[in-house]
Amino acid sequence: MGQLLLFVVVALVVAAIVFGVTVMVSGGDPGLTPVEPDGKSLPLPSDRPLGEEDVFRTRFDTAFRGYRMSQVDQALQRAAYDIGYKGELIGVLEAEVAALREGRTADADVLRRAREAAIAPPPPEPVVVPDVTPPDDKPAPAAAPAAAPAAAEPAAGEKAPARPAGDEEPAESR
Repeated sequence: MGQLLLFVVVALVVAAIVFGVTVMVSGGDPGLTPVEPDGKSLPLPSDRPLGEEDVFRTRFDTAFRGYRMSQVDQALQRAAYDIGYKGELIGVLEAEVAALREGRTADADVLRRAREAAIAPPPPEPVVVPDVTPPDDKPAPAAAPAAAPAAAEPAAGEKAPARPAGDEEPAESR
């Protein structure tokens, strides 16, 4: 019985080695397909209407139990919005065609202008350039109030007036 078990184990090892060498020589095993690491998601575009290719190219990061829910939810909301928008646009186009067929050109013009306004891209936002002037090394001189009397020396026995916090004398007058 011991020799039979040893014979089976040796036969399995030899078969595994022969199989491995055959696969390596023939190149029949393509191996694992490369997977993009997390952080390489490709969301749906938000600056234009969706196309078929956009949905095919969409990728999500993976989490412990599948795709990241927030990314999937965002993509589904974007797709639902785009489908609703296109449905409304189709309804306006159908109403415009019906108005033209019935000879109501004024109604068709109103619908056409509304459709063109809805399709037109939004105007570009103005570019605000922040002021990037370098800070001066010297603080700006504080203007003395016009009605304020010149700082007088306290009389004998009087205390000097208290200064507000941060209001220090310049270094050269100390």
